[in-house]
Amino acid sequence: MFNSLSDRLTATFKNLRGKGRLTEADVDATVREIRRALLDADVAVPVVREFTGKVRERALGAEVSAALNPSQQIVKIVNEELVEILGGETRRIRLAKSGPTIIMLAGLQGAGKTTLAGKLSKWLKAQGHSPMLVACDLQRPNAVTQLQVVGQRANVPVFAPHPGATSTELDHPAGDPVAVARAGVEEAKRTLHDVVIVDTAGRLGVDADMMEQARQIRRAIVPNEVLFVIDSMIGQDAVNTALAFDEGVNFTGIVLSKLDGDARGGAALSVASVTGKPVMFASTGEGLDDFELFHPDRMASRILDMGDILTLIEQAEKSWDKDEAARMAKKFADQEDFTLEDFLAQMQQIRNMGSMKKMLMMMPGAQNIRQQLEQFDEREIDRVEAIVRSMTPHERLAPKIINGSRRARIARGSGVHVSEVNGLLERFAQAQKMMKKMAQGGMPGMPGMPGMPGAGGGARKNAKNAPKKKAKSGNPAKAAQERKEAEARRANAGKALPTGAAFGQQGGDFDPSQLNLPKGFDKFLGK
Repeated sequence: MFNSLSDRLTATFKNLRGKGRLTEADVDATVREIRRALLDADVAVPVVREFTGKVRERALGAEVSAALNPSQQIVKIVNEELVEILGGETRRIRLAKSGPTIIMLAGLQGAGKTTLAGKLSKWLKAQGHSPMLVACDLQRPNAVTQLQVVGQRANVPVFAPHPGATSTELDHPAGDPVAVARAGVEEAKRTLHDVVIVDTAGRLGVDADMMEQARQIRRAIVPNEVLFVIDSMIGQDAVNTALAFDEGVNFTGIVLSKLDGDARGGAALSVASVTGKPVMFASTGEGLDDFELFHPDRMASRILDMGDILTLIEQAEKSWDKDEAARMAKKFADQEDFTLEDFLAQMQQIRNMGSMKKMLMMMPGAQNIRQQLEQFDEREIDRVEAIVRSMTPHERLAPKIINGSRRARIARGSGVHVSEVNGLLERFAQAQKMMKKMAQGGMPGMPGMPGMPGAGGGARKNAKNAPKKKAKSGNPAKAAQERKEAEARRANAGKALPTGAAFGQQGGDFDPSQLNLPKGFDKFLGK
């Protein structure tokens, strides 16, 4: 969503690198480029004007002039201001102190409210809640049926006493959405559900009649949260729509849908700033799991290509099998061989985290390789898994037995060429060597690196750098003289050094002969 904006801002900051001091002209040029980038991203003009004004004021202040690295300080200022216009801090759902927590969804038709109701319910269920969906969109054809399907996929009950309009019945149905909403809350109380999500009808524009209907539903159920669902690709019209809904239903939070699209994404930067209401959630895909809590600081880091490591860690903690991780850690500590069975298990763990592209795009500096990431084929993982599953259990444990005929059989079983099987086995052999080297304490390409206790690694290097022993002379007379000199050195070394200053004795008699200096050297000592 923010690729274009991120590219523009990253290119702007690159021009500041290497400058020891920023002049007013440098700051003005940077602010000008930031303004153009934001306007190109469809950010509302008032928001752009306020944002760039704050950045310029802080950039020309003492905060940058006293900085050791002014260019990094500019990036820090832009990051902090981005966090501010995105809401400042993470806003979570306010739960009711007694009775079920009522959440009402509102927004334009086509913004994705019904699908988002299922995503939100599944997310809440994962948090330990017991949600229930209420179908109050009785105007759009098959809206009730769609919510029932979404609820079934999320394994969440749906309260739908009225079928609503169908594709063959386009007239307004006789059902009353206000009565359905009120009955849905009572049903949730009776069945002990602690969260109620009310899906209301969408509008094709600022429709006074439909806005009044949403206002009546709000008064009837008194929700704890009213979430305004807005399409992230709506563009400059997002501000007008948000202001109209804020005036009509007084929403308490914003949900950005279709954040995985290729539009400019200025709505996300505009709505929160103009309305003063926080962005609470973001929908990042079509699946029910493509839904996340909105963190302004993390989103600002993504826009500035600084990555989102915290979200990656959270996804890993949520999907990673702790028992499998403990098994692999023990195997690594015991220096056991890394097999294709282990490789397959690790690949399954990574797949459980979601799309590889999305995960890699959360890494710092990912914008520099975005083109390569976009060309990455997710099906490559399926092909690798098919190759490994086409092997026998013995072949996975001992890949060295896989000869030419076995490789041909594996290729036929997985539907790939033999060259792909060969490539996988070669890469796996390299990975196996690296894992073994790491378990022993050394790293490939770093000879002599100290290893674990009991493992080699630095002995050869230490032996190489150790001083060589002087060879004994073959002349008996010379060898006797060398032995005599060695005994004299050992005798002198065993004597206690006189006390005094670190670089010589202070006071008292000084005998240069005790230092075993070369003949004639005593004249340099002043004696």
